[in-house]
Amino acid sequence: MTRVSYTMGKIIFYEDRNFQGRSYECSGECPDLHSHFSRCNSIRVDSGEWMVYEKPDFSGYQYFLRKGEYPDYQRWMGFNDCVRSCRMIPKLQGSHRLVVYERPEFRGQTMDLSDDCPSLYERFHFNDIHSCNVIDGHWIFFEHPHYRGRQYLVRPGKYRLFNEWGSLSPRVGSIKRITL
Repeated sequence: MTRVSYTMGKIIFYEDRNFQGRSYECSGECPDLHSHFSRCNSIRVDSGEWMVYEKPDFSGYQYFLRKGEYPDYQRWMGFNDCVRSCRMIPKLQGSHRLVVYERPEFRGQTMDLSDDCPSLYERFHFNDIHSCNVIDGHWIFFEHPHYRGRQYLVRPGKYRLFNEWGSLSPRVGSIKRITL
């Protein structure tokens, strides 16, 4: 059984590099940050784990951030200085379980995961995932092996097609659990 803990988080966005310029502090989910700042060149995560998104309403490129300082957007593997939404990821205590499918609508070959997978191809001999069922825990899909490339947060629930987790392609190179 998974227990969810909703402790307060704190993330601070800065318009300029090295924590300079106009800033905005956030402690929870925010679907549209545009009114608070025009660009984001540095971020400080004081507490919690966060997913920040390039576009409003939790879309576009996604970046997973833990407690720490990110003095420029390249430090969080950002492609540009655009951050338009964010959400705190609740801390989960308990197991992680994920079932991935090689075809849409939960069809085709399946794989059960309960731990990290640094290379989907090396472990299962394919790396296209068209649908998945997140039974327990929060996970991050990475575009390339060894936790590189574009990132996609998958929370508990059913995803009938890869675009439901924000991807434009079924290509997944690695998968990582978000743990305490």
